[in-house]
Amino acid sequence: MNAAYYLLAIAAGLGITLQTTLNGQLAKGVGGDSVAAALFSFTAGAVCLGVFSLMRGGIVASLAAIPAQPWWSLLGGLLGAGALLSYVVLAPKIGLSALLGLAIAGQIISSLVIDHFGLMGASERPVSLIKLAGSMVMLAGLAIALFGDRWSALFSN
Repeated sequence: MNAAYYLLAIAAGLGITLQTTLNGQLAKGVGGDSVAAALFSFTAGAVCLGVFSLMRGGIVASLAAIPAQPWWSLLGGLLGAGALLSYVVLAPKIGLSALLGLAIAGQIISSLVIDHFGLMGASERPVSLIKLAGSMVMLAGLAIALFGDRWSALFSN
């Protein structure tokens, strides 16, 4: 596999953390209105994607193909908006590391299921025992990162 793809995936993860932080600041700046902050953020993103699509050309053909797509394929935008809103609301309540760590846990679990069964048009990539074990190690590491200080305090008393 191409190392550039892995670097882009890491950059995307960094971007999610920065986006969450910036959207939290935006929510504070608009009087604590998390919904408005998410709306403004999504609008800025949509405008950027619109400009990029226009620069690439072919946007009319892409728009014309939308009605032929399965209805559920358009839920990505709704899920993205829900995720963004939950990040803006939850980040100040539980902290970035807990929020994004738990979000990553959800991503690990759902990606294993989607890959294994090839759901929603994804390529079927069976989950082997070694892949499952690696995922469990990642989730265990996440649990230690999130709760290790509390566990340490329990055992030190």
